[in-house]
Amino acid sequence: MSETRRKIMSVLNGETLSPPPIWLMRQAGRYLPEYREVRAKAGSFLDLCYTPDYAVEVTLQPIRRYRFDAAILFSDILVIPDALKRNVRFTEGHGPEMDPIDEAGIAALDTNAVMDHLRPVLETVSRLRKELPVETTLLGFCGAPWTVATYMIAGHGTPDQAPARLFAYRHPKAFEALLSLLADISADYLIAQIDAGADAVQIFDSWAGVLGEREFEAFAVRPVARMIASIKTRRPQARIIAFAKGAGYLLKDYRQKTKADAIGLDWSVPLAFAAELQKDGPIQGNLDPMRVVAGGGALEDGIDAILDRLGAGPLIFNLGHGITPQADPENVRLLVERVRGRSG
Repeated sequence: MSETRRKIMSVLNGETLSPPPIWLMRQAGRYLPEYREVRAKAGSFLDLCYTPDYAVEVTLQPIRRYRFDAAILFSDILVIPDALKRNVRFTEGHGPEMDPIDEAGIAALDTNAVMDHLRPVLETVSRLRKELPVETTLLGFCGAPWTVATYMIAGHGTPDQAPARLFAYRHPKAFEALLSLLADISADYLIAQIDAGADAVQIFDSWAGVLGEREFEAFAVRPVARMIASIKTRRPQARIIAFAKGAGYLLKDYRQKTKADAIGLDWSVPLAFAAELQKDGPIQGNLDPMRVVAGGGALEDGIDAILDRLGAGPLIFNLGHGITPQADPENVRLLVERVRGRSG
C-alpha cells in the first residue's frame, strides 16, 4: 500500500497495524479552547451542527492538533428526530430536550422531508473529505434506533431510560414501528454520508446497556442488523462500526448478528473478553475517559494495558466513550504520542 493509505480502513478490512491507528470519540469538543470559541459564535448547538462553515472547522480542529487517523463528522445523533419535527433543543445545563412522542405521534411521523433537512450535514461531509489530509479516514455516524427512540419517547435523557422501556412493554407494536422507521431513515442517512465522502460510518447505541437479554436482541440487535443489511445491500463496500455501550457479555455474538465490520467497546469490557471478541474481527476502544482527565501514571497504565493485550490483533485505539470537557488537551497529546510510540 502507499504511504497515504487510510490506516483505519486497513483495520476495518481486518488488518493488524502496529502501532494501531487512533481517534477519539468526541475528539472535537469542549475540552478544546478553539472549539469553545466557535461554539460561542454559532449561537445554538444545532446551529453549530447545521452550519457547514462551523461544523467543518470544529471537525478539523483536533486533526490539526493531534493528527488523528480519523476525523469524525461533527453533528449529533438527535438530528434525526429534529428532521422528524420533534422540536429538538439543547438547553445549557439540561442536555437535549424534545417534544415526547406517543402512539399517535409515531403513527403520524412524516419522513418525506428528512433528507432535505439534513442536507447541510451532507454538505459538511463533502467539504471535509476535500479538506482533510488524504491519509485521514473520514467517519460519518448516526444514533442507533433504540438510543434515538429513548430520547423521542421521554423527551430527554433519563438514567435508565425507564420511559422507553415501559413504553415498549405497554405498546409493543407502536414501539416496533418506531424502531423500524428509525432504522430505515438512519440507513438512508448513512448511505447519504458515504455518498458525500465518508469512508466509514459508526452507529452509536449509547443506551444499549440498560437492556435485558431479550430486549437487547429485539431493540438493539435487530434494528442495527436491519440498518447494516440495508446499507450493505446498496453499498457493499461500506465499512460499519457498531458501538453498543454497556452491553457487556451480550456483545459475545453482537458482531455476528448485526454483521458489523468492527465493534466498539466501552471501558467496562474486560480486556480478556475483548481479546476473545477480537478473534472474530476488528475491535475499537476502550480506554476509560477518566484516565485522560487524570493523566500521569493512570493514563500510561491504561494505554499500556490495552496495547499489551489487544495490540497484536486488529485494533482501532479509542476511548470507551466520549472524551469529557475536563480532559486536559496536553493529556490527549501524551495519549497519542504513547500509542504511536508503541510498535511490535
